[in-house]
Amino acid sequence: MARQLLQDRTPAGYAGVEAFARRHGKEDAGALAWLVIGYAHILDHDYVRAIDPLNRAKPRAGDLGDYVDFYLGTAYYQTGRLAEAVATLGAFEKTYPESLLIRDAHVAYANALVADGRAPEAVELLEGDRQPVRADLELVLGRGYEAAGQPAKAWAILRNLYYTMPLSWEASQTEGELKKLAGTPETQPVSFAERKTRADLLAKGRQYNEAANEYRDLLGEAGAENGLAIRMAMAEALRHAGRDKEAKKELEAIPESTPEMTAERLFNLGEIARGANDDDGFLRIMDQLRQTAPTSSWLEQALLSAGNIYLLRRDYDRAIDSYRELQQRFPNGGRASYAHWKATWLSLRQGRRADAEKGFEEQIELYPSSGEVPAALYWRARLAEEDGEPAKARAYYQKVSDRFRNYYYGELAREQIAKLKSDSDAEHFALLDHVPPIDASAKVTEDALPTDNLRVQKAQLLENGALLDFAVRELRAAASEGNGNWLAPETARLYADAGRYDMAIEVLKRAVPSYFAVDLPSLPRSYWEALFPKPYWIDLKRFSSSNALDPYLVAALIRQESEFNPSAVSRANAVGLMQLLPKVGKSVAKQEKLKHFSSTQLFTPGINLQLGTRYFRGMVDKFGAFEYALAAYNAGSDRVQDWLGQGKYRDAQEFVESIPFTETREYVQAILRNANVYRQLYGAP
Repeated sequence: MARQLLQDRTPAGYAGVEAFARRHGKEDAGALAWLVIGYAHILDHDYVRAIDPLNRAKPRAGDLGDYVDFYLGTAYYQTGRLAEAVATLGAFEKTYPESLLIRDAHVAYANALVADGRAPEAVELLEGDRQPVRADLELVLGRGYEAAGQPAKAWAILRNLYYTMPLSWEASQTEGELKKLAGTPETQPVSFAERKTRADLLAKGRQYNEAANEYRDLLGEAGAENGLAIRMAMAEALRHAGRDKEAKKELEAIPESTPEMTAERLFNLGEIARGANDDDGFLRIMDQLRQTAPTSSWLEQALLSAGNIYLLRRDYDRAIDSYRELQQRFPNGGRASYAHWKATWLSLRQGRRADAEKGFEEQIELYPSSGEVPAALYWRARLAEEDGEPAKARAYYQKVSDRFRNYYYGELAREQIAKLKSDSDAEHFALLDHVPPIDASAKVTEDALPTDNLRVQKAQLLENGALLDFAVRELRAAASEGNGNWLAPETARLYADAGRYDMAIEVLKRAVPSYFAVDLPSLPRSYWEALFPKPYWIDLKRFSSSNALDPYLVAALIRQESEFNPSAVSRANAVGLMQLLPKVGKSVAKQEKLKHFSSTQLFTPGINLQLGTRYFRGMVDKFGAFEYALAAYNAGSDRVQDWLGQGKYRDAQEFVESIPFTETREYVQAILRNANVYRQLYGAP
C-alpha cells in the first residue's frame, strides 16, 4: 500500500494507508504508516496536510524519529509556522547525532531562522557546514548574509553559486537577488572568467540554448585574444541546440586563424552539412579539413563520419578507405580500434578473404583489449574452418568461449566447437596470448548482511514503508562504516522486492561491470538472479508459449527494452515492458480482439505482454529467423528488408555483424546473449 501511495498519490492510496495507520495506532507499524502519509503529502507539496500525520507518527517513531522530525519541521516552515519549525529543527543535531539528515536539517533550520528574523544565527550555523559544497546550503547562506545586513558577503556567495553551479535549481533562484545586490558598496564586479565558466558549464551540461546566449553576451567583452574561441563555442552550442542556420552564419564569420581553430570550424560546418543530409557538402568540407589539419582530432572525428556516410550509401570501398585512413592516421586514438574493425569487416563482405584474415589478426594484435576482439576471434576461426584448418579454428573458438564466456560470440563459438571433428588436435597460437586474461579478482563472494548494524536495521524499517531512497542511503552509510561485500546485492534485493527490477539491474551492472566475461560460478546466485530477473513470469510464459516464442528470449528482449519497468516511456513514446508504440498497441489489440482498448493499458504488464509477444511473433513470421525479427523490432521492418537485400550472407550471424546501425547490431547481440544466460540460470522454461 505504501509503495502504491508513494508512486501514484491517489485519494484511494491515501485512504488505504491511513486506514492501516489507524488500525495499528498503538504499534510501530502505525507510526511508519503515518510517516509514509506525511511524506507523500510533502511530495505533493501539500505541507498543511503533512503536519497531522507526521505529528501522529512522533510518539512511536523510534529509530525513524529523525525522518519524522525533519519533514515535520519542513512542513511547519513551508506553512509559515516558524516558531514550531524552529522548535522542531533547533534540537535536531543534539537529538539525532548519528542521523544522515543533519545537514539537511541545518539547511531547513537556517531557512526558518532567516524567516524568523534570526539571520545571524543561520549564518553562524551554516558557515561551519559548507564542505562538501551544496547548492541548497549556499543559497540559504547567501540569503542569510543578505538578511543580516552583510550584502557584500551575500553577493560573493550567491555570485559563486550562480556562476559555478549553473545547472542547479538554486542557481536559477539567484538572478534577481544578484541584480538587486550588484550596486551595493564593496561588491566586486563579475569577471569575464566567471561568466565564461558559467557558459562552459551550461554547455557541458547540455543546456545549449542558454549556453549560446551566455557566449553571445560575452562577445562584446572578449577582445581579440578570446573573441574567436567564444564565437566558436557559441556556434557549437547553437549547433547542438538545433539552431543550425545561426550556427552556420557564425562559423562562416570566423576568420582564418590557427590550424586547430580552422579545423574545429570546418568540422562544425561539416556536421551541419551532415545534419542537413548534404553528404556531398560534408565530404567537400572534409577534404578541406584533411588538407589544412592532417593531424587534428577534428579530422579523426570527420573521418569516422565519412566512413559511416559511405557505409550507409553502400559505397563500401570508400567506406573502407575512410575507416582505414582514420586508423592509420590516428592508430592510438579512441576511434582507431572501431575503424580498423569496420575496414576489416567490410573487406570480408567485399569478398577479400586475405585482407579480412590479416585484418582480424591485426585487430587481436593491435587492440587486444578492444570491444571488437570477440568478433575478430570468432570470425578468424570461421575463416580458418572454411580454409580447412580445424586446429586453428578450434583454438580461436576456444579462446572466445573461455575469455568471453557469456558474450554473444562466446555461445556461438561453443556451437561451432561442437560441430568440429573431435580428432582435430589442439594447437597453440602465440597471437592468442595477446588477449588479456580475466582479472583474477573477478570472482565475487557475497558477505552476510550485518543485521546487528543499526543503520541496516533502520534501512529495513524504511524499506517496510517503501521509502526506498532513504533505505538505500542508510545502507550506503552502513557499508562505509564497516567491511564486507554486501551493499550491492542487498541494495539490489531491496529494489527487486519493491518491484524496481530496473534499479536492481543497474546497481549490479555498476558493481560488476565485467559480469558477461565470467562463468556462472564466479558470481553468487543472488547476483545473477537480480541481473536476470523473472518478474511477471506467469503471464510472460503464457503469452510467449501461445505465440510459440521462447520465454527466455522474450525475457531477454524485455530486459533490453525496459529492464522490466512497466512504467517505462521512451523518447519515441514507446510504452511499458516491451516498449510498444501506442499505434502498434492499438493495431495488435484489434488482432487480439481486446475490447475498449486504450493506450494507457500498455502500462499494465499483462496487456503489454499479450500485445508485445503477438507483435514480435508477427516479426518472426515475416522474417523467419529471430535475428532478423529482433533487428526489425528495433529498427523497423523496412530497414531489415533493405539490409537483407544487400548481398548474400553466410548465415544470420553474418547478417547481424553487418547491420550498419551500431545501436541495432548491439541490441540484437545483447538479446541473444541475454537469452542464453537465462537458459543457463534457470534451465528449461
